[in-house]
Amino acid sequence: MKGKVVKSTGSWYEVKTEEGKKYQCRVVGKMRLEGLKLTNPIGVGDIVDFDLEDTEEKGIIRSVEPRTNYVLRQSPRKKHHLHLLASNIDQAMLVVTIAEPMLKPGFIDRFLVMTEPYDIPVIIVFNKADILGEGGMDLFNDLKKIYTNIGYEVLLVSSMEGTGIDEVKKALKDKTTLIGGQSGVGKSTLINALQPGLELKTTELSDYSGKGQHTTTFAEMFELDFGAEIIDTPGLKTLSFNHLEAMDVAHNFREIFKYSKECRFSNCTHMNEPGCAVKEAVEKGEIHPWRYDNYVQIVEEIEDQNYWERHKDY
Repeated sequence: MKGKVVKSTGSWYEVKTEEGKKYQCRVVGKMRLEGLKLTNPIGVGDIVDFDLEDTEEKGIIRSVEPRTNYVLRQSPRKKHHLHLLASNIDQAMLVVTIAEPMLKPGFIDRFLVMTEPYDIPVIIVFNKADILGEGGMDLFNDLKKIYTNIGYEVLLVSSMEGTGIDEVKKALKDKTTLIGGQSGVGKSTLINALQPGLELKTTELSDYSGKGQHTTTFAEMFELDFGAEIIDTPGLKTLSFNHLEAMDVAHNFREIFKYSKECRFSNCTHMNEPGCAVKEAVEKGEIHPWRYDNYVQIVEEIEDQNYWERHKDY
């Protein structure tokens, strides 16, 4: 039998057939993705072949059909493993806030490093417009200019007041979209506003820490009435990349990759090398310092991790 994975809890996968029937399935044996170590070998959006067990209600997944794309992140629990967030998507939507919780510096660019390798379009949605003061709006306008200038769509919404919801619906219609974001940004509230009656669980920010609390504990696909499929994912606390090298990061910052072709050295990391066209573009204002600083932070983090990994036995 064949079906699409619409929910993943880590050990069990809910598979939906073309007839609309759902089966709880498990994996027997080891499955790998291009030789990578995965905490979960199958993701929501995968098309799988499975056999029914004796109960006729549960199945065993035998194989996964070739994916058009997929989104990976470093496992938050096993640093040498990767976690498969979703497969076969048309685009991703990143939900962020400027306040409650405060926007984490670099988080947007870290998310984009996950999607850029597969040319997955990303829509950046700033939620909680209703609580932005004048300073918050100024910051939003600055960030909108940065990201629209390099080709990303940016929206401002208020899930509580309904502002901008129609724009989000238009962006989602007729597509399969991965929806991600930090905990507490109102992702579930936004989805409930898109489709009243879905009633995803929501929660308030922690009074003690001011940080978001996880409400989604596993990835799940939902079909929305206006003709869209979304994959809701658990809140992302951090995004690390010890499975990448510096050049991988450079290739996936759009404007840095563009200017890198003019660098003196083909393997320039745009950090300390002479004749770097990227650093020159930053000085001229052609690459925004916000983006370059975030790039440097990710590269330095990767290089530190790689250094300690090479010297762990000393």
